[in-house]
Parts: sequence; C-alpha cells; structure tokens
Amino acid sequence: MFRIWSSSRHDQEDDSLQQAQKKVNELRAATGPLSGRSLQYCTDACLKRYLEARNWNMEKSKKMLEESLKWRSTYKPEEIRWHEVATEGETGKLYRANFHDREGRSVLILRPGMQNTASIDNQMRHLVYLIENAILNLPDDQEQMAWLIDFTGWTLSTSVPIRSARETVNILQNHYPERLAIAFLYNPPRIFEAFWKVVKYFLETKTFHKVKFVYPNNNASVELMKQYFDEENLPKEFGGKAILKYDHEEFSRLMAQDDVKTSALWGSGEKLHQATNVYSGAEVAPEPANLALPAS
Repeated sequence: MFRIWSSSRHDQEDDSLQQAQKKVNELRAATGPLSGRSLQYCTDACLKRYLEARNWNMEKSKKMLEESLKWRSTYKPEEIRWHEVATEGETGKLYRANFHDREGRSVLILRPGMQNTASIDNQMRHLVYLIENAILNLPDDQEQMAWLIDFTGWTLSTSVPIRSARETVNILQNHYPERLAIAFLYNPPRIFEAFWKVVKYFLETKTFHKVKFVYPNNNASVELMKQYFDEENLPKEFGGKAILKYDHEEFSRLMAQDDVKTSALWGSGEKLHQATNVYSGAEVAPEPANLALPAS
C-alpha cells in the first residue's frame, strides 16, 4: 500500500517538474534571442522565479522579465562595486550578516534608525549592491534570502522617506522576484504603524505575507523567529544570544574580496583593478577562475 502511494506521489512530482520546465521553455522562447549578460542572467531558475512571481501567467511573466532585463541593462547592478557605495554603509544601516538562517540562506540586516545620508539614488545603489552580494553568497541549493530589520533608534525624523520605501519595494518585487524568503520587523515602535499603513499598499500579496512583525513580549512571534534562526547566531537585538558588532573596515575588506568574485562571474574585468582593500592598502588576490554561477 505504502509503495503504491509513494510511487503515485513520485509520479505527481515528476509531472509537476515537467510542467514547470515546459513553462520555463515557453518563457525563454517568448522572450526571444538574448546575448551577453542578459543571456547569463536568464537561467532556468531565474525564469522559474519570474513565472512563480506572476502565478505562471506567461504574458505577465514575460512583461516582468523584459522590464527587469531593461532595468539591468541600464542600472547595471552587477557592475556596482563596494568602493562606490561604501559611504552608505559606514553606520551599518544595511549589511550582509556573517551567519545564515536555518535553511542556509543569506541574511541582510537593516537598521533604518542608522540612516546617515540624504541621497535616495545612492541609498538604492547601496541596497542593490547588498542584494546582489547576498545572492552571490547563497549556497547552491538556495535561491532566497532573509531580512532582519532592527528598529532601534528609529523615529519619524530618522525614518526612511516614503519615496525610498516605495523604491525599495519596487526593486525587490519587480527585479528580484522570489528572492525574499521572509522579512522580520523586530520591535517596531507604535508610531511606525502610521508609516506601515502607507508602505503596505506598495506590497504585492505574496510579499505582504512574507513580512512578519516580531515583539519581544509576544511568545508566538518570538517562537516564529526561532523557527528560522539559531539563537546562538541570532544577535541580541533580535532576541538571540550573539553580540552584534558592525565593523565597517572589516566588512569593507570582505566586500572587496566579493567584488573580485563578482567581476569573475559577470566578466566585468574592467573594474577588477578597483576591487582592492583600500583600508590596508593590500590588493585583493583574485579567486580561482572556476567559480560557479549562482542561480539568478
């Protein structure tokens, strides 16, 4: 009995995979010939994410993908280098954590109360750089990242402008579909509710359900966070046991090393010479050439 049920389930899974691959092939054909980085970007995994983001509707997925390819051709996110956005990161308002969640996914830590600049364009370049970096550091079996948002020090005077929040949502939803696994908003102040009432209207239903509010005195929300993170890795600011300390110079050294990997992956060798450790004056040695291209 069990063997029959197991075989039937296996057949259903195979059929689902075949149907998904068929849709991926259809989207690739509908998109037309690609070259260069657009071709490199449009892996099967990438096309599947666009299909999932639009509930497997071919026309909507095609339109979304084409808009992303147009955006990437002009914005060139793979060419942004740390030294170009390092000023934005001086306070540690946004950075990739040195730990992963329980699924091995990259984690971005956001601290909006540490905002230190006024240029929204530069803030967005910094965000895009860190999203690309989080993707670069995903293990082979993962495609998504987690966001931890710490509201320590957040006030209306230091809050992210609505335009900035809207652009953040636009970039994440429209150009990095299905890249966000979950976002925890940890202990936001009561006054944040007014800000959230505006921001939530920018969110698509799928994204909205990935945003979780966590309060230290709410056992249910704390337990939910523990399902995603090991307490030993999770910083105290998020209810864990680890000490959170952002070292800008050390993080800059790590990003300079990752910039070399990015250059190798995307063939943007013209910026390779700029991926240096400006804090110690030592040039970063290139990584081996046989780097695996992350699903994108």
